[in-house]
Amino acid sequence: MIQQYPSQLLEKAVQEFSKLPGIGRKTALRLVLYQLRQTPEEVQSFVEAIGKMKQEVHYCRRCHNISDSDICPICADSHRDSSTICVVENIQDVMAVENTQQYAGLYHVLGGVISPMDGIGPADLEIDSLVERVANEDIKEVILALSSTMEGDTTNFYIFRKLASYDVKLSVIARGIPVGDELEYADEVTLGRSILNRTPFEGK
Repeated sequence: MIQQYPSQLLEKAVQEFSKLPGIGRKTALRLVLYQLRQTPEEVQSFVEAIGKMKQEVHYCRRCHNISDSDICPICADSHRDSSTICVVENIQDVMAVENTQQYAGLYHVLGGVISPMDGIGPADLEIDSLVERVANEDIKEVILALSSTMEGDTTNFYIFRKLASYDVKLSVIARGIPVGDELEYADEVTLGRSILNRTPFEGK
């Protein structure tokens, strides 16, 4: 039975917060009551930060990572190894790999993995733009750092076939990540070792 709140405005706010991933109505209520206790200036600052982010955030036109400009700081960093691309599923995975401090190349964010059950096909992902980068940039290695799930493996194999005609080394992170686990939830030591101990992708 859905709890009835003493205020319709409170109810509406709880409904909106509970739309966030992993936020149930109890947690949403705590967040709303916390905001209710803040000063009008603090609440306004919170609202403005969310609104500004939504209106002004960019996606890097090179790697599709989140950025405040057309090119993200990682792609713009001349000290990074521009000959290596680490392919990841989402922006959280970029953060996870960066936190290991074991990788100094560039990234390519696919925006998901191939999942017919969810209606996600290759055309819904940034795979063609990855192929364009390999074709037009001096790329020597592409590291496939997708989650060790059936969908991740399917996406790996699809990318392998798309890049088969290019003179580029294709590798996959070592299976220090348990099968079925999401990359972003791996601990930094395990993920870092998986990057360092990557192996050639054999397309099997």
